[in-house]
Amino acid sequence: MNLAKLPNERKLTLCRKYYMAGFALLPFMWAVNFVWFLKEAFRAPPYPEQKLIRRYVVVSGVGAGLWLVGLIAWVIVFQHYRSEWGATADYLSFVIPKGIP
Repeated sequence: MNLAKLPNERKLTLCRKYYMAGFALLPFMWAVNFVWFLKEAFRAPPYPEQKLIRRYVVVSGVGAGLWLVGLIAWVIVFQHYRSEWGATADYLSFVIPKGIP
């Protein structure tokens, strides 16, 4: 979709929908919203709806970044302590490695 062809009200509505979808535990939607509307929020000539779009873009970027940091931290901790957690880690694992830890 070409954002340049959309009216400003429709841009705001679309940006808000992607922003709200991120709260349904879909941080990928926040990342898409951030990337897709970044130019529109900060580089486009000013228009009335741009202030709200800018807010949605910034919050979406921060939310996606926090989710990414949390996910990376969880992967590091889980990979490091998986063998020490015993059966609990096996219940959390999709693929259980064979052999001696």
